[in-house]
Amino acid sequence: MELFNVVEMLQLAEKPLYWVGALTTVSLVLWLVYHILSGFRIWVLGNGDLLSPKLGKWAVVTGATDGIGKSYAEELAQRGFSMILISRSQEKLNDVAQSLESLYNVATKTVAVDFSQVDIYPKIEAALAGLEIGVLVNNVGISYPYPEFFLHIPDLDNFINTMINVNITSVCQMTRLVLPRMESRAKGVVLNISSASGMYPVPLLTVYSATKAFVDFFSRGLQAEYKSKGIIIQSVLPFFVATKMTKIRNPTLDKPTPERYVAAELTTVGLQEQTNGYFPHAVMGWVTTVLAPRCVVTFFALRMNKAQRGGYLRRRKLR
Repeated sequence: MELFNVVEMLQLAEKPLYWVGALTTVSLVLWLVYHILSGFRIWVLGNGDLLSPKLGKWAVVTGATDGIGKSYAEELAQRGFSMILISRSQEKLNDVAQSLESLYNVATKTVAVDFSQVDIYPKIEAALAGLEIGVLVNNVGISYPYPEFFLHIPDLDNFINTMINVNITSVCQMTRLVLPRMESRAKGVVLNISSASGMYPVPLLTVYSATKAFVDFFSRGLQAEYKSKGIIIQSVLPFFVATKMTKIRNPTLDKPTPERYVAAELTTVGLQEQTNGYFPHAVMGWVTTVLAPRCVVTFFALRMNKAQRGGYLRRRKLR
């Protein structure tokens, strides 16, 4: 009798379990198809002619004389934008401006300021006055000279102020200066260059990681506020790119040149509000935020940065 009851219960449960399994399978297939189609739309088809001077004649790039910032300036100039280049060195600004004018026959303006200072924004505002700005790239940023424990960072008080002024204040203030005219025209694009280090805490780069997390949250919050007004505000979170700041000399598939990274990233504008900008980086972002537990990512980041710190300190002693 007991065996009969068990068999009867299993028979009763068979049909509901079948439908649970079927619905689960269908859901997984639909999820997979959606993500494959979305990935094809983003990484293969791209956004077409979205980024063009139809948004506004001028594009502004901060940190425009090296690395990713210089590549953004070159790519946008190639698309026909007149360029406003903002960085610290007037000599480097002149070199980049002359190159863009020669190669792409576009107008340029330069503004030499030190983003570690907070009294620079009236000068920038005056330089931008009356210009129809279609794109703003908030790229300027600084990182640690080498990974270090918070209390062991040399000249910590000045380091904190400089990091916040360059990585956070610049993004807020430049957006404040440019956004009102974009809002009045109901079009414009703001690209805020954060970092994959802002996707999770990175020990021994803690202040840098935290400032880049701010840029990401700031961007996503503003996008929610201004999306309905025709403005795109995108958070860009690259992993390693072969630039002077990262000290990577030899590009690889997962560590692209700035030119390769920027060309890929610009195809995601309007398609992703938060992006790693480059397909291999998108895969790395998915692995480190979805598959891997946060504690595991933090553990390996700490381990890697301790090794880099030790190597840096040993080399400094040998000099």
